[in-house]
Amino acid sequence: MGTDDGHREAFPEELADALVGVQRLIRRRLRAGLTVARLRGAEVELLRLVEARPGIGVSEAAKELHLAGNSVSTLVNRLVRDGQLVRETDPADRRAARLLLTGAAESRLRDWRERRAALVRHQVDRLDEADREALRAALPALRRLAENLREEADRP
Repeated sequence: MGTDDGHREAFPEELADALVGVQRLIRRRLRAGLTVARLRGAEVELLRLVEARPGIGVSEAAKELHLAGNSVSTLVNRLVRDGQLVRETDPADRRAARLLLTGAAESRLRDWRERRAALVRHQVDRLDEADREALRAALPALRRLAENLREEADRP
């Protein structure tokens, strides 16, 4: 096997490790400045989904997050108890619930987004222009990679 083949085979693992490492470090740094109880990853994902799609139902949220319905129900119950989500009865189907963010959750997500942007901005600013441009150029490919992963997960 040539060096190009070896590099090509190592690339997916190196890319995955780099992406996971960056995400983990961002999460740790953001957690360090928290003054409220920290939300788990799935809780944040659910809140962000409800923010993007107010009124989404529990089963649709489970499908979108690729989680079991009972897992999402547990998350919803915890977030409702903690004052982050409101569960309303769906007027079209009294058995179904619609999920909405509370003002506290909206504020918390806004704060999280602002702190994350400031953290990443500061670290990107520390890079030289060539590295910043390489990251900018990689964004479309990373978005396509994420979309491919999402589409594959959506297939039966």
